[in-house]
Amino acid sequence: MTTSNAEDARAELLRLRDSIDNIDAAVIYMLAERFKATQQVGHLKAAHQLPPADPAREAQQIARLRRLAESAKLDPAFAEKLLNFIVAEVIRHHERIAEEAGGKS
Repeated sequence: MTTSNAEDARAELLRLRDSIDNIDAAVIYMLAERFKATQQVGHLKAAHQLPPADPAREAQQIARLRRLAESAKLDPAFAEKLLNFIVAEVIRHHERIAEEAGGKS
């Protein structure tokens, strides 16, 4: 590899890494927004004594996310694992909110 080719490769690598860093930041901010919304859901569920988990909704979301992943050329199994991880965290938050609401009665 000539010096020019090596320099071009380094510049391209930096460009790609900058893009990856920007995408990672967007993912983090989007997750934060999602968790803000699910916190509101958790408070609503707690106020109305609804269960923290909603298996029917979760199944619908998994199917929907798998379709979106396929459309985006992303491994649907990976997308499902990611959603399952996120949903488990959401349920944990909802359980905590319900416990806190129960202690305030």
